[in-house]
Amino acid sequence: MVKVGDKIPSVTLMEKQEGGPAPVTTDQLFKGKKVALFALPGAFTPTCSAKHVPGYVQNHDALKAKGIDSIVCLSVNDAFVMGAWGKDQGAGDKVRMIADGNGEFTRAVGLEFDASKFGMGKRSQRYSMIVDDGVVKSLNVEEPGAFEVSSANHMLGLL
Repeated sequence: MVKVGDKIPSVTLMEKQEGGPAPVTTDQLFKGKKVALFALPGAFTPTCSAKHVPGYVQNHDALKAKGIDSIVCLSVNDAFVMGAWGKDQGAGDKVRMIADGNGEFTRAVGLEFDASKFGMGKRSQRYSMIVDDGVVKSLNVEEPGAFEVSSANHMLGLL
């Protein structure tokens, strides 16, 4: 598993744009920026939709005031689903909804889990991290079923 002090792996992800899905590299997301990244098991899932994404949307200004340049939501879903979910959640330009459709980033950072028993296949664990210029400065991995250390409020307390 990735740890504090590690460099974020080089991976190409996808983001829904006006014309359709567009590739976005981890260098584009993290190089020269201080990023609050949070990852979750799936779009439109109960905890993620009711608490996780709304917390980051609502705390956008507070996170920016504490030095965060960008807020990124990552999930093992496709770019169309992430785009629709971002629209549903009112993410706008506050939270970038990034698709790790093949789970490549999730595997590379060692935070994959098998949700096959729920019919969801391989997914991301719920976690948050602060990444400064491509280097992990803080990593907060949730216990299965929990929602505490990956929340926007917890992230604010770390800054």
